[in-house]
Amino acid sequence: MNKGEFVDKLAAKTGFSKKEARKALDAMIGLITDALASNKEVLLTGFGKFEARARKESRRINPQTQRRITVPKKVVPAFKPGKNLKDVVAKKLRAVKVGSELKVKRA
Repeated sequence: MNKGEFVDKLAAKTGFSKKEARKALDAMIGLITDALASNKEVLLTGFGKFEARARKESRRINPQTQRRITVPKKVVPAFKPGKNLKDVVAKKLRAVKVGSELKVKRA
């Protein structure tokens, strides 16, 4: 689902117009972004937690040149799903092996 489809479903579920739904979604994304940029966590109980995490410097191989490169330390946004979200997903979906790949299917 892309942002436009999400806005359509949000509008249908809440009774908002599409314009109001887009404004509400943009405001929520903005609030989460601002909180993470200020090194604050956003905890939505039952859904999950957004936080900024530090990644240490690492050595990798550039696939084009096959040379070793150093990826500098950095801060990245992260999401940890809450128990309710994990339970709902686990109840409605399952992992199945298709050939040599693992796929997600409806339960």
